Amino acid sequence: MIRTGPKETQNHDNNNQKVYPQPVEESMSMNQKKDSIEALILQIFNNISSLKTAYIQLQDAHTPYDPEKIQAADKLVIQELMKLSELKHSYRESNPKPASSSPQDSRLATEIQEQQNLLKTYEVMVKKFQTQIQTKDSEIVELQQQIQESSQRKLKLEKKLKQRGLLNKDQEDSEEENNFFSIELTPNLFCSAVDAAYKSIHDFSKPLINMMKAAGWDLDAAANSIEPAVIYAKRAHKKYAFESHICQRIFSGFHEESFSVEAGDLTVSNEGFFHQFLAVRAMDPLDILSQNPDSVFGKFCRSKYLLIVHSKMENSFFGNLDQRNYVLSGGHPRTPFYQAFLKLAKSIWMLHRLAYSFDPTVKVFQVKNGAEFSEVYMESVVKNIVLGEGDQKPKVGLMVMPGFMIGANVIQSQVYLSGAKCVD
Repeated sequence: MIRTGPKETQNHDNNNQKVYPQPVEESMSMNQKKDSIEALILQIFNNISSLKTAYIQLQDAHTPYDPEKIQAADKLVIQELMKLSELKHSYRESNPKPASSSPQDSRLATEIQEQQNLLKTYEVMVKKFQTQIQTKDSEIVELQQQIQESSQRKLKLEKKLKQRGLLNKDQEDSEEENNFFSIELTPNLFCSAVDAAYKSIHDFSKPLINMMKAAGWDLDAAANSIEPAVIYAKRAHKKYAFESHICQRIFSGFHEESFSVEAGDLTVSNEGFFHQFLAVRAMDPLDILSQNPDSVFGKFCRSKYLLIVHSKMENSFFGNLDQRNYVLSGGHPRTPFYQAFLKLAKSIWMLHRLAYSFDPTVKVFQVKNGAEFSEVYMESVVKNIVLGEGDQKPKVGLMVMPGFMIGANVIQSQVYLSGAKCVD
């Protein structure tokens, strides 16, 4: 009896090829690395998003300038930058550069390289943010220096104004005064004040003419009584007669330092006039008068109102002289008509204060009716006019606004030319 041994284990398939077991541990290691990298990239995206949000908050904190918000946003930006830096170091520690790559690691190496490129892109972005932050920090330092210098100038001006009794407590506490006190004395500032004064004459003439109409006045006769020799190109141009009437009276005494108002023996310097200009510039004229009705400005308003608005005119407007009597007694009524007049008075008062702020003082000049038109010293209030033919120059019918000289510079007088033709 022949005994047979155990069957040999077959390690060959039908094609006589060897079958090797799947490297499970290696496959798991690759998957774990891939998951780790994907988690890292997700963290980077989250950090970049948070960094963008923090940077936007930093920008918003600059407009308007808010030091507390800037510090808070700056801390957030720094925190996010530190997180990105930690992620970078953590990745490099856990994924050292391999000495050699086997064919089995080629796919993983490619993915790692892609993620490293992405990380470098975000590093560039982070550096860009850091540069922008440094630029903003430099701008903040410069602005803080400007604020400090402006504050010092403001304090000096406030001290001088308080010594003259021209600054109240509300002004001291007002944040708007930072811009208010930083104004510089320049010819352009005076030109702007001249434009504002001319506009105020025009603006006050409107309610004055409307009230004359409502009271049944003959406007043609009233215009002719102001200057009978004027030949108007259009009937609507007679409004310039009333503007001229206002101008002549409101500017009377402008060439005097006191502006025809008794102010005692107090001598005011050029700087003092400019301080007075600054003190009333941003205030409502009625508020100024409510604080000190008998101030120099208050006396100026009373005298000019009584000069511009005749008693007969006022009686026809209101049916009585109650408002006039109130002004004569030292008061300043809160009626719409008187408040409209105060806007005019304030603009002319400020122009006078500003004229005497310059050294040498700004000179005012007037143009007489009947004078020949000069393009150097005069400007027509009507723009679409035809000048006279031949050598005959047009004549001035009305001066609507005087002219000024700042050194050698001329601010033209505004005039209405009599007999000039208008182009439609």
